[in-house]
Amino acid sequence: MEKIKLDLSNLDKVFPDNFTEKQKAKGKTSFLKKLAEDAHQFYGGKIQTGPKAGVFGFNWFNVWYTPGVSKISTTIRDDNDRSFDLSNRGNLVAVVSDSTRVLGDGDCTAPGGLGVMEGKAFLMKYLGGVDGVALCMDSRNDKGEKDPDTIIEFVKRLQPSFGAINLEDISQPNCYKVLDTLRDACDIPVWHDDAQGTACVTLAGLINALKIAKKKMSDVKIVFIGAGASNTTIARIIITAGGKPGNMVMFDSKGGLHTDREDIKADKRFYRKWELCESTNPKKINKISEAMKGADVLIALSKPGPDTVKPEWISSMAEKSIVFTCANPVPEIYPYAAKEAGAYIVATGRGDFPNQVNNSLGFPGILKGALMVRAKKVTDNMAIAAANSLANYAEKQGISSEYIIPTMDEADVFPHEAADVAMQAIKDGVARIEMTWNEAYEIAKKDIEYSRGINKHLQENGFIKEPGQEMLDKALKWAIDQQ
Repeated sequence: MEKIKLDLSNLDKVFPDNFTEKQKAKGKTSFLKKLAEDAHQFYGGKIQTGPKAGVFGFNWFNVWYTPGVSKISTTIRDDNDRSFDLSNRGNLVAVVSDSTRVLGDGDCTAPGGLGVMEGKAFLMKYLGGVDGVALCMDSRNDKGEKDPDTIIEFVKRLQPSFGAINLEDISQPNCYKVLDTLRDACDIPVWHDDAQGTACVTLAGLINALKIAKKKMSDVKIVFIGAGASNTTIARIIITAGGKPGNMVMFDSKGGLHTDREDIKADKRFYRKWELCESTNPKKINKISEAMKGADVLIALSKPGPDTVKPEWISSMAEKSIVFTCANPVPEIYPYAAKEAGAYIVATGRGDFPNQVNNSLGFPGILKGALMVRAKKVTDNMAIAAANSLANYAEKQGISSEYIIPTMDEADVFPHEAADVAMQAIKDGVARIEMTWNEAYEIAKKDIEYSRGINKHLQENGFIKEPGQEMLDKALKWAIDQQ
């Protein structure tokens, strides 16, 4: 049993030798939760606002503010697009949520999502060189109901200050109407990361997993467990990328999705689910155990585990089966158990296991690419371009059953992804400005290096203090005591 390191690189080795694999997996989850609580308390959150312009003398305040700034106001008044050049708008994203579906924790009340939204902004800055602002809003209407129209109106009124909108943790069915309405109504990209982001990264992992298993997208049988915003969008993107709807079966909490599901058909708010009822599961299978027999791929984004997905279901799958169990914070089945049951390739949403299929690989590069060309929206083609970019990057590094997708510490993947997305935006006709791939890559790379450099400088010079060893040891002891 080792002393835990500050970089947490030895997290698998710090638990007692007599712990089972299940205890170690649960222990890691407990440790990370406790450390998160203590570290957030230590720093008072994880995002702050700071100037990027210099103060070279007292009179520079007259440049950055009045009277000089009057020229900025009147210039933007006469040409609103100059706001992208003369303010931070061109690199600024609003991270908007009503906190009604925060990770696997459900409705956490409006301020309950702040930790996740700040986390999103943190990753945008560090990984993509993009500035983000966490905006958790109360979506209740005058009747006290969670109303999608309140979110729509809120976002519409935010547009003048931002270059893009990242929607996050909005429960279904409200999330469908919010995204689809705002994508058409806004002049800046509106991106729902739980849906489009998860779909993009899942597709990237699936592309390479199928290469390793020597299977074709158009041939494989895919079972989806969970029919929320993430999985319904994943299914739609996979179909767009070449998957066959007739080979797919999706399950929600009431059973399989198919044309006999009158409960879904009757509720017009669930139109995205009904589309899948009409196009998938032609045999109208209602039991997961039945659908899993001979399936090539399982994609689960449902109830956090570790016992949501049964080992016997995986054992009944086809040879060289691919299992994505991506519920957060605990996967539907732990990777070791899925492998023991016969899975060939296993992915989760967590970075402490191999093959992290997590939207943190997608949104920083995708939003950076969209912002660089001042895109009016993020098209499905742009999401698929990002998926192919991630898959291609990993393949060049050498893919295997334990490495189907890049990891977040591969810094160069993000400018590659941003440049590929920017080129697709130009191709799709949604970009306001044009540039070459090399120009986009260099801009993104420079901005990302700048962001990381600031963080490194602040750490090395003591402006960002290290958590003490006592905090790490306390969290570890708490995690061990929970077992």
